[in-house]
Amino acid sequence: MRSTVRREKRQRGVASSSRWVAAGLIGALAFTAGCSSRDTQEADASTTGDAVTIVDQRGETITLDGPAEKVAFTVMPAPSIFAAVDRSYDRIVGINQSTLVANQGGMFATMFPASAESTTVAGSDFVPNVETLLELDPDVVVQWGDRGPDVVEPIESAGFPVVGLEYGTQEDLETWITLFAQVAGKPERGEELVAWQRAEIEEMREKVAGQDAPRPRAMILSRNGDAYSTTSATGYDGFQFDLVGADLVTEGFVSDSGQVSPEQILAWDPEVIMLSGFDQSTPADIYADPRLASVSAVQNRRVYKTPLGGYRWQVPSAESPLMWDWMFRILYPQEQSGEFRDDIRAAFDDLFAYEISEDEIDQVLRFDLNRDAASYDQFAR
Repeated sequence: MRSTVRREKRQRGVASSSRWVAAGLIGALAFTAGCSSRDTQEADASTTGDAVTIVDQRGETITLDGPAEKVAFTVMPAPSIFAAVDRSYDRIVGINQSTLVANQGGMFATMFPASAESTTVAGSDFVPNVETLLELDPDVVVQWGDRGPDVVEPIESAGFPVVGLEYGTQEDLETWITLFAQVAGKPERGEELVAWQRAEIEEMREKVAGQDAPRPRAMILSRNGDAYSTTSATGYDGFQFDLVGADLVTEGFVSDSGQVSPEQILAWDPEVIMLSGFDQSTPADIYADPRLASVSAVQNRRVYKTPLGGYRWQVPSAESPLMWDWMFRILYPQEQSGEFRDDIRAAFDDLFAYEISEDEIDQVLRFDLNRDAASYDQFAR
């Protein structure tokens, strides 16, 4: 199937809320800090005969001859979200190099063995490998829509339609889900998954509002050698840490590189540290660093490696509701019951059509690294 593109600008629509029940009740939404409206943008779509017309996050109209049979992704974590929409990896023909690393290191390759050997069509700079795209001949390519023409024009010049994305908010995540559902010819599935995200956010807000304990001070931390980096509160972490009832200590922190000194971490004195899934850092590494010995999270053994499921849970993904629940249980362990493993099991069945085992749940939750952390036994079998 070859697709066509119409370059029309159209107004973005507004999505309506709905509730979804699947594999038990899973549902949810809200917006990131800084969003002025609770209405999310909907990727506008229409169907004429077999053709599928959508409007991407650039405001560009893309018309496909029909639901895409082959999709290439220069960005991440888009493939795992598309796989959750499609409950399959069959249409994905190309991915980013970072996605391949995540696939090979986590559950994704177990669920979808082909994902461990996927062809890479871009690296960390997101510049497309046009020669590879020509060999793969996808019906559509998913690329960043807000990083300039250098990453988009080569793809379009080669004759491939481009769905342009923006990143960083819960609104963006929901739009991705909607777009991918349209590309796959499964708009109702997109509506279901967005409804899950929305219902889970509402439920989380109710849980947080019911807490009597002070909001813990927390942060995401990355380590590369002896250097540390963190995330800004203006990004997605600002949204999700606030959602789960934590005060992100990086509020007001500004750094182009994200690098942060041990002295600054000491000054912030986080009570909980969640380690990035994008590097090889472990709680043991943090405990062994004498420069951080007096940090509250270190002294109380509240340092945790973030889970790795279909993708790294810390970034916006189809599995984000699971991340929010994991974070809340880490922050407020005294309030928790043991059904989280059941929630993971139900979610993996619905998202990926996969029956996850107890050992695999341990793998997702990084029990190999987190087993001895404070209150982590709440996640045990």
